[in-house]
Amino acid sequence: MPVAEAVDHKVVSHKEWVKARTELLKREKEFTHAREAMAETLRELPWEKVEKEYVFESEKGKVTLAELFAGRSQLIIYHFMFAPEWTEGCPGCSLTADHIDGPNQHLSHHDVILMCISHAPYSKLAAYKKRMGWHFPWVSSEGSDFNYDYGVSFTKDQVEAVKLPYNYGIIEEKRYMSEELPGLSVFYKDPSGQIFHTYSTYARGLDSIIGVNHFLDLAPKGRNERGPDGKIVDWVRRHDQYEATPKAAGCCHDEAHA
Repeated sequence: MPVAEAVDHKVVSHKEWVKARTELLKREKEFTHAREAMAETLRELPWEKVEKEYVFESEKGKVTLAELFAGRSQLIIYHFMFAPEWTEGCPGCSLTADHIDGPNQHLSHHDVILMCISHAPYSKLAAYKKRMGWHFPWVSSEGSDFNYDYGVSFTKDQVEAVKLPYNYGIIEEKRYMSEELPGLSVFYKDPSGQIFHTYSTYARGLDSIIGVNHFLDLAPKGRNERGPDGKIVDWVRRHDQYEATPKAAGCCHDEAHA
């Protein structure tokens, strides 16, 4: 992975540092309040009723969307990129998945279940989950319309046309052309058993759940996204593939297709 070279940085007295830090604190507080207001607005979004019956493959066999709630009323699904023909999951999604087991220890006590759904056969998901040491629920949507309906899987024709209906718009950049892309969707089940889709987010909207990025934001060198030559590189690795010697990486989609 890339390691940024040391750079010169402004150094001041303690008094000047406190003054600069106090000014930044004002902006941080504004950001915090804006984020809280955004979260409230998010929860005020109208809902849409889920009319289709989705069936998934799990360790217990076939399960419905309703059964994924596991006795809770709120379900958060991370759409993990893992195409049926891939041999392992996307490195970027693997980084995100590293953040699930910890929160789940708390979410389960707040009427929420957080899990992953992928397009690959369940046998591949189970093997990869074991390799990575994860414990969260993970089911396969293979043979279902679920991934297509929630905007994270695409046909070969769409990819070849370099035109994907993703993140509530159309993307036409070749670097994003893949039959699988990441996302997160939230559902609510009322006491009568009706299920509603309450929220979905994609692309940069997923950054808020990747804690390692925010720790790196606090560090002097930031997110470690540039190599020694200053060019942006993809530093993401599956946690069992870090190397002792730093090495620049390619596109996560390239690795995922390997």
